Amino acid sequence: MKQTFKKRGQKIAKKWERFSEQAREDSREHIKENLISRLPNARRVRLLMLEWGLLIIVILSLALTQAFWYAQSYSVQAYVDGGTYIEATTGNVNSLNPLFATTNSERVLSKLMFSTLTTIDYSGHVGLGLAASVTPDSDGKVWTVTLKDDLKWSDGEPITLDDVLYTIEVARDSSINTNYASNFTGVKVERDGESLVFTLPSSYADFAATLIVPILPAHILQDVPASKLLEHSFSTNPVTSGAFSFNATQSLASGGEKIIYLTANDNYYKGAPMLNSFAVHTYASTGDIITALSNGEVTASAELSAVDGDLLSSDLIYEKQTTISNGVFAFLNTTSGLLSETNIRQAVRQGINMKQVRSVLDNEQSLDYPILQSEIELSNYPELPEYDLEAAKSTVAAAGITGETLQLATISTGYFPELASEFEAQLEKIGFDVEVSIYNPGQEFLINVVRPRSYDILLYEIELGPDPDLFVYYHSSQASVSGLNLSNYHSSLADDSILAARSTMNESLRIAKYETFLRQWVNDVPAIGIYQASLTYYFNKNVRAFSEDDRLVYATDRFVDVEHWAVNKAQKNRTP
Repeated sequence: MKQTFKKRGQKIAKKWERFSEQAREDSREHIKENLISRLPNARRVRLLMLEWGLLIIVILSLALTQAFWYAQSYSVQAYVDGGTYIEATTGNVNSLNPLFATTNSERVLSKLMFSTLTTIDYSGHVGLGLAASVTPDSDGKVWTVTLKDDLKWSDGEPITLDDVLYTIEVARDSSINTNYASNFTGVKVERDGESLVFTLPSSYADFAATLIVPILPAHILQDVPASKLLEHSFSTNPVTSGAFSFNATQSLASGGEKIIYLTANDNYYKGAPMLNSFAVHTYASTGDIITALSNGEVTASAELSAVDGDLLSSDLIYEKQTTISNGVFAFLNTTSGLLSETNIRQAVRQGINMKQVRSVLDNEQSLDYPILQSEIELSNYPELPEYDLEAAKSTVAAAGITGETLQLATISTGYFPELASEFEAQLEKIGFDVEVSIYNPGQEFLINVVRPRSYDILLYEIELGPDPDLFVYYHSSQASVSGLNLSNYHSSLADDSILAARSTMNESLRIAKYETFLRQWVNDVPAIGIYQASLTYYFNKNVRAFSEDDRLVYATDRFVDVEHWAVNKAQKNRTP
């Protein structure tokens, strides 16, 4: 049997060998007959061959071009996950505990690392953050708050009502000085099942805005005395609930500069960010930031003003200006000797040519009143007096104070020095001598100038916020060293209007009370409106930062959509 298979195999192999040899011989004859023997004829048809060759090249080129065009039609460069965004800030980082954030650098880090119960949404209004609902009763005195489901800290522990309760108790602890203590003065907080119930000492229509408070982890800090919080390791290595979690801090050799490295928080309630990491580089001065941006050392910065744009030497830097709910005013000290009388303050406003003053601004929006239209739409704004220099001079002369010296104070950044120069010129035309003092912004300026009200006129920027509550700036109870009534303004009618407006849930009644306040404000002239401030943001053209459609209230609200920021691009097919 085996011998039979062997013989058959040998026969097949011999047949295949004879077939292969015949195929090779036929191929050689075919090539010789149809190609080699005909090569001498190629000279007679060389032009035709060239034409055919060129035609084939053209056809191939058109096919490749068409393929490229088709590829472009269904693919696009899009931002993708990954990469590091570096933002330059000013101010030291003394603590990463958000309740103690005071410098710009600390505020930025607080916004990136910690979430709040409520937050400013894309429209510029108070929306929900960690809270699933914030519900007032009919009087606005009792507010009930619930949390979203499945909230987690960066260490994987759940975010609970216990964290909120702990944070509120710490925030208002009298043994420490947090930035949020006044938010909960006299407020009673109780747990009711899966809700927190806030009972206010009086009705407050805008209480939801006071819940923009970064929440701390009770499972880490609940046994730490409030007085020891700043010393706890949490202040240098916190567990977070925001878009990013803490990674490391690098201290640089010069000027106390630091780089704080953050990584994407996969447990962020809005979803993990596209960026792998975010770095905050602190600088001692804006001059250092200008150099860093120009050299490409950082991706972006919000610390520069519009007047700094010409100093940037890189063509890769894009400037974006977005109005925020901040107002720049000339605050008239109503308790100073020269401006204590209402008619003199009226003369000052009447004698200042605001069109001329605002000529030093670029594209800033004029602001005449301390209430923004984005906060509440009023029906009737009181009329401002027209510019009348001669009438103002007559009033000042009749009061016998022509030639008296007014102390004007402001800070050294942005438009303020130019505005001070314009105010000086306008006030001198009215009949005053003016002594201008320009200070570097910071704690020293606040302690030595703002708190003791060491000025007759202060050119300064204040946060107006998402709602029109004017209590902190114009209620007489805030005319103190610790308050923000920068004009030392006292008016029983203004006080009543402010309290009535903030305590009613009826929108039409609120509007009426704010209009009453504005009429009194215009008559008493505790301040003169100049312009609504803008955030000037410089960033690399090749990255995606906050959306042009976002409406900002505070400068740090630019991070409202930070989970969508990106630095990396890739070619991706379009979705049909």
